[in-house]
Amino acid sequence: MRVIGLMSGTSADGVDAALVEWPDGAAPRPFRLVAQREDPFPPELQQRIHTLAAGRTAPGETLRELAALDVALAERFAESARAVADQAGVALSEVTAIASHGQTVAHHPELHATLQIGCPSLIAERTGVTTVADFRPRDVAAGGEGAPLAPFFHYAAFADANEGRLVLNLGGIANVTWLPPGAAPDDVLAFDVGPANSLIDGVVSLGTRGAERMDAGGRRAQRGRVDERLLADLLEDDFLRLPPPKSTGRERYGTEQAEALLARWPDLALDDLVATLLAFSAEAVGHACREHLPGKARVARLLVGGGGARNPAFLKALGKAVPGAVVEPFDAQGVPADAAEAMAFALLGRNALLGIPNHLPKTTGAEGARVLGEIVPGRSGRIATR
Repeated sequence: MRVIGLMSGTSADGVDAALVEWPDGAAPRPFRLVAQREDPFPPELQQRIHTLAAGRTAPGETLRELAALDVALAERFAESARAVADQAGVALSEVTAIASHGQTVAHHPELHATLQIGCPSLIAERTGVTTVADFRPRDVAAGGEGAPLAPFFHYAAFADANEGRLVLNLGGIANVTWLPPGAAPDDVLAFDVGPANSLIDGVVSLGTRGAERMDAGGRRAQRGRVDERLLADLLEDDFLRLPPPKSTGRERYGTEQAEALLARWPDLALDDLVATLLAFSAEAVGHACREHLPGKARVARLLVGGGGARNPAFLKALGKAVPGAVVEPFDAQGVPADAAEAMAFALLGRNALLGIPNHLPKTTGAEGARVLGEIVPGRSGRIATR
């Protein structure tokens, strides 16, 4: 079964697309990544998404902007799906489904609410391919956090019979998946840790007045010096102490928080602020290992994905935060770090079509296993399962 997974994360900087071949049966292995690509958003689109998510749209314009972005993002997702199929030399008619995470603009599990936009009906109309989307709401409806969902893929791709592995995704938000040696699905523990790139991207964008959108290659972090006073203040964050399951997003670590940091520490050089925020994110992972993993858990290997996997400063800091662990990108295990989340949603979409559970309810807090995702038939009107 060929499925295209589409992912736009907390940073809202573009679409990751992955075309994956999956077995037709329940087992997820063996799978094959056929093609992958990243299609960046223009800065003005990213800013519109962040403005909406921060609740800063002009008075009276919120619903209009929400509807407009729902369409604009769906057009982008459809273009990325077509592009990754073209890149692979595969006709869209030969693709079983598109699985789109959408773009999260609100996530409030305490209200049993989460909202991802990027209209799946438009994606199906533009591509002619059956489209699966809206994965998180069913988990939330079942009493879960709606996140993290990627651990379902992490278990399928990275579990090992002989060593304990911590899978860390460094997107806008950092989330971890603990895979004990020889883990069964109910042994997996996963949760959001705190910010990864969201605050760093925010202060860089604000501090350079939009000239830079991120700390490319970790260059600012490597030039900067950690401010121990600020780091100690950041580590007082009560989210770090909350027990799993737990999830978070830009409502806690977004534009407003980045502005507050710049306002509270006006004399701190931007490079030093970035270095301190990176140290905070890495230490939050170390704290999670010490406080939230089962007793006597030993992290033999720390696998890193997301944008942070390409940041050498992050990898170095993680080596200090989780001593004794081999720190390496997902790529070392045959899964490109940049493609992992899109591949994860391709797997969730495949399972939705097969009618089999596609999350780990223990990791999200849901009442039990569910089939997540809503399905929009393609142009033929039929929903294929192979």
